[in-house]
Amino acid sequence: MTILLIGDRRVLNIFMFTRKGKPKFMKNVRGMNFEQLTKQESDMLYSLYQEPFINQRILSETTGHSLGVVNRSLKHLMSRGYLDGHAQLTAKSRELFKSCMPANAIILAAGFGMRMVPINISTPKALLEVNGERMIDRLIVQLHEVGVADITVVVGFMKDSFEYLIDEYGVRLAYAPAYASTNNIHSLNIVADRIDNTYIVPCDIWCDRNPFRRQELYSWYMVSDLVDETSDVRVNRKMELVKILPNTGGNGMVGISYLTGKEADIVKKRIQSFAMDKDYENKFWEEALYQGNRMIVAAKVVHSSDVVEINTYEQLRELDSESGQLRTDAIDIICKVLHARPDEITDITVLKKGMTNRSFLFSCRGRKYIMRIPGEGTDRLIDRRQEASVYQAVAGKRLCDDIAYIDPANGYKITVFWERARVCDPSDEHDVRRCMERLREFHGMKLAVGNEFDIFAQIGFYESMWNGTPSIYKDYQKTKESVFRLRGYIDAHAEEKVLTHIDAVPDNFLLIDADGREEVRLIDWEYAGMQDPHVDIAMFCIYAMYGREYVDRLIDAYFTEGCGRETRIKIYCYIAACGLLWSNWCEFKRNLGVEFGEYSLQQYRYAKEYYRIVQEELERMGGDEGCIR
Repeated sequence: MTILLIGDRRVLNIFMFTRKGKPKFMKNVRGMNFEQLTKQESDMLYSLYQEPFINQRILSETTGHSLGVVNRSLKHLMSRGYLDGHAQLTAKSRELFKSCMPANAIILAAGFGMRMVPINISTPKALLEVNGERMIDRLIVQLHEVGVADITVVVGFMKDSFEYLIDEYGVRLAYAPAYASTNNIHSLNIVADRIDNTYIVPCDIWCDRNPFRRQELYSWYMVSDLVDETSDVRVNRKMELVKILPNTGGNGMVGISYLTGKEADIVKKRIQSFAMDKDYENKFWEEALYQGNRMIVAAKVVHSSDVVEINTYEQLRELDSESGQLRTDAIDIICKVLHARPDEITDITVLKKGMTNRSFLFSCRGRKYIMRIPGEGTDRLIDRRQEASVYQAVAGKRLCDDIAYIDPANGYKITVFWERARVCDPSDEHDVRRCMERLREFHGMKLAVGNEFDIFAQIGFYESMWNGTPSIYKDYQKTKESVFRLRGYIDAHAEEKVLTHIDAVPDNFLLIDADGREEVRLIDWEYAGMQDPHVDIAMFCIYAMYGREYVDRLIDAYFTEGCGRETRIKIYCYIAACGLLWSNWCEFKRNLGVEFGEYSLQQYRYAKEYYRIVQEELERMGGDEGCIR
């Protein structure tokens, strides 16, 4: 497998990672045959490797196994030739140590670290500092301390931030191009051929004591002795890791693993296989460790105080309250707006990553809020001053969310969180009718702002943001020409332009419980501007991915008195135009590494299919065909 790596001395190299000729556990090495040892027997050998045998009681204390287990293990090791009659290591056991000695390490550092909001906006999780030391630096130093110098760091998000590691520690960097849309199975697959006597290490672990050793004798996965309600596994009496029912409490999964011998071969092949299966796109690499309901590797249990996984802002604050990275723009703004201290900002929880922004929920003095942080490339797409003026226009009309703060310069926004709220279900007729009723009320207010949202100009604008990169769709130019032919019909039948939401999609309609009665609010007014209000109907349809039948039902729900045929065809035109608009937007975001899968393809299909539908409808009417020729 050939992959692009950044190697020593800032030189860009192509490395071919091939299987080494190193002996595997259980295979013949220098004429030696290694039988399968139990974890307990391996622990005995390792203890005796460190210190000569004195007596069984001391051996029991150093290994943590009972006297009975110690006696049985010693007998088995002697009978198999790993120990002599004085419980001393033999040549066979020393060869076994050589065959299993750690050869390299892979550190997984490609992901966004979304749960670290708001820190992850400017700093990859691996580069967070604890007690003045970056987490990834500490892991690398600890690996070096036990003689592991061959280290590959798999990077993705803010990959350039890791460049210093090449000169500082002699590591390699491997880039995972699909880091934004897949989980770490794909990150590990980038370097799967390297798995052979290998430590696999997540980047978000802070180890007070060095978790690595110069000698290893078997494959293991590290868990904590602390009960974790979110864990999938627990350690049984045989020191095996077995699956448990959700929310029943297991051993905290630390994530560090060591793979040698047959387990290394199995995991390598599974990772490569899983990376080809779409069902595993959002899975963790640990899926490759399971055989049925248990892992194929032994458990390595550590004290919870020795190894800490840092997943959230609050975990970092708990571990190092003086960390300079706790102070971010987002936290500073919250403190200023709510007149709060940093330690009063609690319960920080990342919300589902939106298509435009990142947002997180937090509590402050008993009340919950949502903070919006603009996403990648958003500053090039949205005029935040125009957005702020829209919020001024709808203020006090019970149309939008309750705004506590909005910055017209950078788009940071704080809103009050509604406990009893849900988004519109586009498959629920009651929800849809209530939302269309509210949408029509809003349009009827005929509010005005100083900016217009020009669909066709925006299509061209998003295309210009591709910076010369051609569309991924081979017939893009033909599709674009077809959609632009609809402009004449639209102009001929457009309604009076009023303030229009533009992004009036099901997820942006909130149905809230306001003092015992249901109320509909619209959120996310970033694209709002002056436009034919019927554009909002089209936008709802294409985001909900409605077929023709449901498109017509939605139109009928909005026009309770009935919709004229010309207006219906005009909305079909808007569906085609808006489909191409958001398809172009998705192509821009794809170039930034953000993928939207089926949504992107479906938008392009709307552009093509509804142009055809408009043609067919006009032919049936026997007029206005010239508007699209």
